[in-house]
Amino acid sequence: MTTLPFEPRRFRSTAAFYSRYRIPYPEALIRAVAQRVGLAPGDGVLDLGCGPGPLAIAFAQLGMRVTGLDPEPEMLATAKANAAEAGLDIDFRQGSSYDLGPGFGRFKLVTMGRSFHWMDRAATLVALDSLIEPGGAIGLFHDRRISSSPDWRDLMEGIAEKFSPERSQNRHFRRSPDWAPHEEVLLQSRFPAVETIGRVLARDITIDDLVGRAYSMSVTSPETLGDRREAFEEALRTALAGASPDGRFTEIVGVDAILAFRADATADTAVTRTAT
Repeated sequence: MTTLPFEPRRFRSTAAFYSRYRIPYPEALIRAVAQRVGLAPGDGVLDLGCGPGPLAIAFAQLGMRVTGLDPEPEMLATAKANAAEAGLDIDFRQGSSYDLGPGFGRFKLVTMGRSFHWMDRAATLVALDSLIEPGGAIGLFHDRRISSSPDWRDLMEGIAEKFSPERSQNRHFRRSPDWAPHEEVLLQSRFPAVETIGRVLARDITIDDLVGRAYSMSVTSPETLGDRREAFEEALRTALAGASPDGRFTEIVGVDAILAFRADATADTAVTRTAT
């Protein structure tokens, strides 16, 4: 199975933008996942690739004992600050999926928010099999485009490809027939009972929001762009203003959690989708 190159500092310089501008995980979705997995206060949750901590914080707020793991020091510093602001005690550690081992303990749920595709997915699932308790689950959280008005996504991606062609190659590959969907990878693992829980959001956003979101992504992070950053932002703002002279956009997005259980956890091992 093809794996993207591991770059532990891929998201360097993105933490502040990620916290503020990425699409949030709805509280209702977090609660639905906790209920489906059967989480109770005190249960262990590992947030793998935790970034600035949105999932770690959300599950800690439900009373879970949370460990957050990320290879980027800047992300961990932001995650710790965000948790402290929320009054939460979360065990944040520097590391990645390549560092998983018995020393991490046991967990009822392992979450990954927009991060599984950066890992050696098959190897990660093998490692998680020894960490997840009987009846426990993996939760892959992500968002998907439904519609945007005016349509800004093609504009942003076209400009990103112009200013960051090397990073854009990863995005193209993950959309190609050679890239196995997460569900397919899960079905071939020790966690083949797969289902999806989702929520649909309508959001009003501005040009500033979209510029911030661009900087939250590895393909157009400030670190990646370097001395091209000013020209990139000018081109992006000009294109977005041309699409929406008043600088306002509406987007409809699905925010989903793909849940994967071991085969003996449920009689139904088919991929199913819970109505949003």
